[in-house]
Amino acid sequence: MILYINCCPRKESRTNRLANSLLEKLGLYKEVKLYEKDITPLDAKKLEYRTSLIEKNNYDNDIFDYAKQFAKADIIVISAPFWDLSFPAMLKTYIENIYVTGIVTKYGNDGIPVGLCNAKKLYYVTTAGGPLDERFGYGYIKTLALDYFGIKETSLIKAEMLDILGNDSEKILKEAILDIKL
Repeated sequence: MILYINCCPRKESRTNRLANSLLEKLGLYKEVKLYEKDITPLDAKKLEYRTSLIEKNNYDNDIFDYAKQFAKADIIVISAPFWDLSFPAMLKTYIENIYVTGIVTKYGNDGIPVGLCNAKKLYYVTTAGGPLDERFGYGYIKTLALDYFGIKETSLIKAEMLDILGNDSEKILKEAILDIKL
């Protein structure tokens, strides 16, 4: 199953357009539109409840549904615009909700994370009005995928410099779409 995590708040999102071009090549997918879901940050009450379930190895609660969906996916596509050297806060909130020890990761006896996710590849799709610094938004996701989730390969699909005066944003986006490789 291909899982598409859509973190594009704008209706006419350039990032979503780029992601849809990738998804056309990948095939059928299940989409999670983060801005249409009731995903909230972990506050003290929710965290305490979740921790109590994890300690009892009780993963049958719906609080773990997104984590289980993420862990079972064969391919993951995340789309998020490049905002303030990162991505929208909604994506961080989603990650904090799916990062569940016992579902997406566990820790070995040496304390080193061992990924439990099924996905062989994660694609991170983003667009930026100016230059993109891959160390931040993509770098964070790549580190989680490789070092914590057990996803062996990541790929960045991007279109940048879209809002620079004199640049043809449509041409840049079309070129990025043509450059998509699986």
